[in-house]
Amino acid sequence: MVKTDVMIEIKDLHVRYGRREVLRGVTLDVYRNEVLGIIGPSQSGKTTLLKVINRTIDSVPGAVVSGTVKVDGEDIRQIKDVYALRRKIGMVAPLPVGLPMTIFDNVAFAPRMAGIRDRRQLEKRVESCLRQAALWDEVKDRLDTLGTKLSGGQQQRLTIARALSHDPEILCLDEFSIAIDPVTTMRIEDVLKELRSRMTIILVTNLVQQARRLADRIAFLFNGQLEEIGSTEVIFSDSPRSRKTYEYVNGVFG
Repeated sequence: MVKTDVMIEIKDLHVRYGRREVLRGVTLDVYRNEVLGIIGPSQSGKTTLLKVINRTIDSVPGAVVSGTVKVDGEDIRQIKDVYALRRKIGMVAPLPVGLPMTIFDNVAFAPRMAGIRDRRQLEKRVESCLRQAALWDEVKDRLDTLGTKLSGGQQQRLTIARALSHDPEILCLDEFSIAIDPVTTMRIEDVLKELRSRMTIILVTNLVQQARRLADRIAFLFNGQLEEIGSTEVIFSDSPRSRKTYEYVNGVFG
């Protein structure tokens, strides 16, 4: 089925860090409840694109952004409550960054900030998010343990649980598997397959086969520009629109 319900609309996006232009006129749509894989060589602008979408780019010294990004039809540059935008967009960083608090409090932090105080309601939210992140069975008997005491793979799944705790409509993942083992990576991929029916997922990855396994569509960024965007089937076929796309996904360069 062809998706036409646009969740994120990006038009003529340019980003500069001082004199260095990182994104150059990127235009693309992200559809509701799809998994969009974003691939490309290092320094192609993939992480910067995520930073623009949830406005963490605002805190980057020297960053200059032009163009338009709309989420659910609303221009994000016009949103006064940036924290409301970030509650809508869950982010998972390349390296797991646990808050210096218990497993329970890591996941309960955002709901508490949103005003939830009832203990039973918090317990229900924490369990639900940990289950969605495939971590509940491993930590349910030690929720009062520091999250930083977990293994790297467990901490990454805790990061996903925390990202889910404010019930986002969009989940952005930036190289989530860079520091974890292949078995844990596959477990998280299974989690994402479960989540894809309930939210829009943007997956930045240098692992082209991971994008192939998970994404409905793929955007290929090269040297700050959108070289090609299309269905995963087309991008990995023998005849994508761009020769650079073919060479990249087939390992000619990376």
